[in-house]
Formats: sequence, C-alpha cells, structure tokens
Amino acid sequence: MQANTSPPTVKVVGANGQISLGKQFAGRQVLVEEKETGVWLIRTATVIPDNERWLHETQAASDMARALEWSKQHPASDVQTDALLAAAIQSE
Repeated sequence: MQANTSPPTVKVVGANGQISLGKQFAGRQVLVEEKETGVWLIRTATVIPDNERWLHETQAASDMARALEWSKQHPASDVQTDALLAAAIQSE
C-alpha cells in the first residue's frame, strides 16, 4: 500500500466533540486509538460483523469457491419447476 502523506493541518474540535476529516472519508468507518493524552491515531477500517466473520475463514472461502464453480457448471433453470411443485403438492 502506498503511503499518501500530507503536511499537518489544524482542525478545530467542535462543541459536540467532532472533527471533520474531509468529504473523501464521508461514510467510512475508522479506528481511533488514543496513544496518549491528546495524541490520536485515526485509521480507515473495514469492520466485519461478528455474525459474518465465518465467511472470511479459510474453510468458508474454500466452500464458497467450490459452490461458485459448481453454479457455473450447472446454470439455474426453470425447466422442472412445474413438475417439482406438482410432486411436492401430491406428497402433502
């Protein structure tokens, strides 16, 4: 990743405790670390919710890759839909 540095700028903390980082960061999530009193490190971040973390594990990624490859080899089709629905109704 290329470091994109710029000279320090002065920001004013508003009455509500906020500072503006600029429109290029609008809507982004950031990590804010207080290194010491009055010293903060702010980094952009992608946060993965706990209930989605499993999707980023090795096994899940492998399973997903296999499933996507299978779906390429077996395109979706409505050819048997009526027959499958009729069979399901009859089995009830």
